[in-house]
Amino acid sequence: MEKRLNWRQPDDKLIRHIQRKFGCLPVTAAVLANRGITEARQIHSFLNPSLKLIHNGFSMTDMERGVERIARALLNKEKILIFGDYDVDGITSTTLLHEFLKTSAAEVSYYIPHRLGEGYGLRTFHIEEAARKKGIDLIITVDCGSGSHDAVVEALQQGIDVIITDHHAIADPPPPATAVINPHRSDCMAGTQCLAGVGVAFFLMVCLRKHLREINYWSDHEEPNLKAYCDLVALGTVADIVPLINENRVLTQAGLEIINSAPRPGIRALIEVSGINKPFLSAEDIAFRLAPRINAAGRMDHAHLAVELLESADPDQARVIAQSINKLNTERQTTEARLFQRICMHLEEQPEILSRKTLVLAGKDWHEGVLGIVASRLAQRFWRPAVLLSIKGALASGSARSISCIDLYQALSACSDFLENFGGHPMAAGLRLRSEQIDAFREAFETSASQMTGPDVLEPVVDIDAPLEMDMISEQLTNELEWLQPFGPDNEEPLFCARNIEIVRAIPVGKGHQKLLLKQRHSKTGRTIEGIWFNIPEACRSGKNLTELIFKLRWNYWNGDKRIQLIIEDGTWA
Repeated sequence: MEKRLNWRQPDDKLIRHIQRKFGCLPVTAAVLANRGITEARQIHSFLNPSLKLIHNGFSMTDMERGVERIARALLNKEKILIFGDYDVDGITSTTLLHEFLKTSAAEVSYYIPHRLGEGYGLRTFHIEEAARKKGIDLIITVDCGSGSHDAVVEALQQGIDVIITDHHAIADPPPPATAVINPHRSDCMAGTQCLAGVGVAFFLMVCLRKHLREINYWSDHEEPNLKAYCDLVALGTVADIVPLINENRVLTQAGLEIINSAPRPGIRALIEVSGINKPFLSAEDIAFRLAPRINAAGRMDHAHLAVELLESADPDQARVIAQSINKLNTERQTTEARLFQRICMHLEEQPEILSRKTLVLAGKDWHEGVLGIVASRLAQRFWRPAVLLSIKGALASGSARSISCIDLYQALSACSDFLENFGGHPMAAGLRLRSEQIDAFREAFETSASQMTGPDVLEPVVDIDAPLEMDMISEQLTNELEWLQPFGPDNEEPLFCARNIEIVRAIPVGKGHQKLLLKQRHSKTGRTIEGIWFNIPEACRSGKNLTELIFKLRWNYWNGDKRIQLIIEDGTWA
């Protein structure tokens, strides 16, 4: 699909101002300006993320009520059940709170529903099966619960209190729980809307530890080290694709430090089976190597495997679980590829479907575990919201993914008359409806999404931070750009553009990739720089000259050495 380049053009005076304050190169100053990081205090906080900079969690609505109820449960030795979700955010949230409460001498267990057998969220049947029969006194949800009104009412009738911690969109009024800790509540002014579910759970831990300290609980129990849990927060935060700014940046950076210095056995085993061979893992490694494997447990089997992996203290046991999860990930990849290819063939046969601004596709017994991934790939490939539904008798369940200019949750809200239930974010959601309503929903969703868009919605925009001549690339610049990590939403890895590039040498590597040696025409130095182009288009594999090259600039670590390398994103052939 054709992309439109958006050349960011920060003010020259602002760039010089940042250079003076930070002592950096003009290109780095331009990147900071493009992200609104312009003042000395902002720059210092951005480059030196510290746990001391995070918000006061007690400013979140219902936090104090939730903390006091949990403290009472600890003091009275009540039975606590943590109820989580089956994706990485839910798995890490569950592990985080379960480990913290176990360390705090709580009578605690956890429950994660089966994706295919039970579906998302706390529901009324869980109160009987997962809570009442076990004599549970308190349920704490993590990364779910904001739409579980009926289940909360059922729990209250059974004499079970519920505390909800979540970050999904939430309607008024919230469920009648003891506490509903969700930064998206209309009456929550804490300024923490960017948090993932694991981030909300972490704030609950921070506030609970503080409260327990005030009532001298730790005089008889070992006080947990909160930073030690940031590895889990980093995994869940990056995997859930929330903005990597403010608290999320701080927590992810702290988590990466732990993962890179002293990873827990489960994460170390996961790194080994992922084939990562580099001295320092980045947020990108979490997003594309670790998170998909953790997710595979819940997609293809049961998410409790991933919790067992993350909680394992035995390296040998962790290695066995990691290998099992890695096999599930391979199975997931095969299932996903088959469904994606099948849908693409369907779209080729019926191209009129792509005349619409949305994709709503349904199939009998499609594997629900891969619908979200395939929907994401379709949304990016065809640049429009994609909804995939698996039809099973009278009901259809599925996942939806969106593009930056369409708020998916809002679009689905406008179609709620056709849905049994739904929930999610502006970019991702899950939904369920009666099979007979699919056609009516398709039309309503097309109308609602179309009303949010302008005429150029089907044309993705690529933001270019700055033009970058080959002669301007240096070790200093590469180091400065590395300081801006971790990269992710709202702090995207910088993209540059160079013109008039000659491919001196191209060597195929892997399946569909090329390792390149590049030179810029009219260069004063005539230098060459290595590049790698992943998934290079078939039509581009024999070209020799590019009028434009869009790329990222990184260090390539290999066999104890490091070299400057361009990661090529796109190119225009001469």
